[in-house]
Amino acid sequence: MLKEALAGGDVASFQLRLKNVSDDEIRRACDVLRPVAQAAGTAFILNDRPDLAAELGCDGVHVGQEDAAYAEARAAVGKDAIVGVTCHNSRHLAMEAGEAGADYIAFGAFFPTKTKDPKTQADIELLKWWGDSMVVPCVAIGGITVANAPVLIEAGADFLAVAAGVWEHQNGARAAVKEFNALFQA
Repeated sequence: MLKEALAGGDVASFQLRLKNVSDDEIRRACDVLRPVAQAAGTAFILNDRPDLAAELGCDGVHVGQEDAAYAEARAAVGKDAIVGVTCHNSRHLAMEAGEAGADYIAFGAFFPTKTKDPKTQADIELLKWWGDSMVVPCVAIGGITVANAPVLIEAGADFLAVAAGVWEHQNGARAAVKEFNALFQA
């Protein structure tokens, strides 16, 4: 499925998000999926675990507010790796992460999602404010589909974090990626 999705066009990054599994299961998944993503020119980001991201040759790590702090994540993965930070719906958390050096910040959830139980509901105005004020790229997260993505892009989302919107797309993952890319190009 990952190869199929990546065949749909530009994918900036793929985030491996595995909860409640062993470190060995994460290692096995990374060993299978990381080379596929990297061969397509897509950054491979590991969720939550800067230690394993560094160990496994990932291109970066995404940390939530309950995971490692930005400084700890940066120290683990090094200065050349990507470090993204979840900021929920908080301007304050986003400014702190941006000032600390995060490569991107993530806001959400913007829409209802089945991927996880969101801690917050983010308002689209948050994307406009960030885009007008800051240079650090922002990622919109939460329940994003081809149908609801345009409002996020128009508001200033630099990237979209999409799970079911790709993997459960009625025409398959490749079609979903093509459609999302067309939205950004429009």
